[in-house]
Amino acid sequence: MEIWTAVQQIPSSLQSVVTIGNFDGMHRGHTRVLAACVDRAHRRDVSSVAVTFDPHPRVVHHPESELALIMPLADRLDAIAVTGVDAVLVARYDRSLYSLSAEEFAVKYLVDALGAREVVVGEDFRFGRGNEGDIETLRMLGKRYDFDVVMVSDIQGPDGKRWSSSWVRQCLAAGDVEEAAYILGRDPRLTGIVEHGHKRGRLLGFPTANVAVSEGVMIPADGVYAGWLIRDFAGGQAFLPAAISIGMNPQFSGDTRTVEAHVLGRTDLDLYGETVTLALVKRLRGMLKFSSVEELLEQMDADLLATALALGVKKAGRAPIGAVTAGEEQ
Repeated sequence: MEIWTAVQQIPSSLQSVVTIGNFDGMHRGHTRVLAACVDRAHRRDVSSVAVTFDPHPRVVHHPESELALIMPLADRLDAIAVTGVDAVLVARYDRSLYSLSAEEFAVKYLVDALGAREVVVGEDFRFGRGNEGDIETLRMLGKRYDFDVVMVSDIQGPDGKRWSSSWVRQCLAAGDVEEAAYILGRDPRLTGIVEHGHKRGRLLGFPTANVAVSEGVMIPADGVYAGWLIRDFAGGQAFLPAAISIGMNPQFSGDTRTVEAHVLGRTDLDLYGETVTLALVKRLRGMLKFSSVEELLEQMDADLLATALALGVKKAGRAPIGAVTAGEEQ
């Protein structure tokens, strides 16, 4: 998949079917729209192109909202690539873009830059200065500038609720990663670099990887989760079963929210400096403070068992004290 960050990078002879959206989280509704774009492009024997925006428009227009993204741009592009789209235009969302009228946007991006033969959008599509344009506006402009418009109906859950990025955020805020996965079509993920922490876990028999999650990405509610720590290799990926802790570490009066992962049954992993991904499968419990370290250890033993059961893997106990030496600073 080609990635363009400016219209000047787009081949002048391009003919395409285009879809437009923020695609934050790339949930199943987004996937449906992109699949329609790819299918329509194949029928016309032209390129399929997705237009997305960076930064997110809400961050620009409502910075006070402190919107956290479901996934960083790099992950969003990876998820778009899986749909089979030929190319993505990452349009810089600034005044030069959001000040364009609906017609000016259509001419600059769809007609002149992308050679759109057809535009595929969802039901709630809005565009142009102040969101002045809607589906009917787009159809009118299509007649004027010779491109067709296809509207893809919204996907709804069993209760009739529209699938959306906002719904995913609500689920993550509540720690309901299972419902979030239902909307996304995959487990929600966090990506970051493994950093040195306080190393308390190894002294308790539960060594953890302290993951510095990408800035601006939404982290689910505090608690303990069953999930996978994913490592990338040249030949693929390794999925390691993990108990994942998110929170302030109240047992030790922590004052910083951290994301830590304990890989079941492993004492030999040296992950410091490595970029890893955590896939969150199930929330096991909330973040608690116990009356003693012994009580904490008993609960952590139970968390390991619950993690193994949730993931369908062999159970593992605590690591022998002193067995973990990975990443020790000289």
